[in-house]
Amino acid sequence: MANTFYPKGKTKILTAKIDFETATIKAALVKNTYAFDAGHEFLSALGAHVIDAQELTGKTVVDGAFDANDVSFPALAAGNTARAIVLYKDTGVAGTSALIGYLDDVPGLPAQTSGGDIKITWSNGADKVLAI
Repeated sequence: MANTFYPKGKTKILTAKIDFETATIKAALVKNTYAFDAGHEFLSALGAHVIDAQELTGKTVVDGAFDANDVSFPALAAGNTARAIVLYKDTGVAGTSALIGYLDDVPGLPAQTSGGDIKITWSNGADKVLAI
């Protein structure tokens, strides 16, 4: 599957419920056991599929593209296969943290966790982290 938006996330973006520059946007590293589901709306739908999540910093929106600093997932316990990144607006509560996008076309993924870090380097091309 190619990088895609969650449909309800698109609606939240287009109705100004998600502001990429001011909201807390996080990247969740998910296991290969998670399958994208267009009906998923909140982080709680991912459950135990999440390996780790990190807040994105240095966020910008230019020409329809969202960009942020590269992100590192530190000291990940061994034994998982990281398959994709799920972007979401963090509210501090999984049941209200809106899913935005599913990114499985990311350099370095899939990757095996082995107790070390996984660093994600976002594209410097036109699409950056995510573009509409």
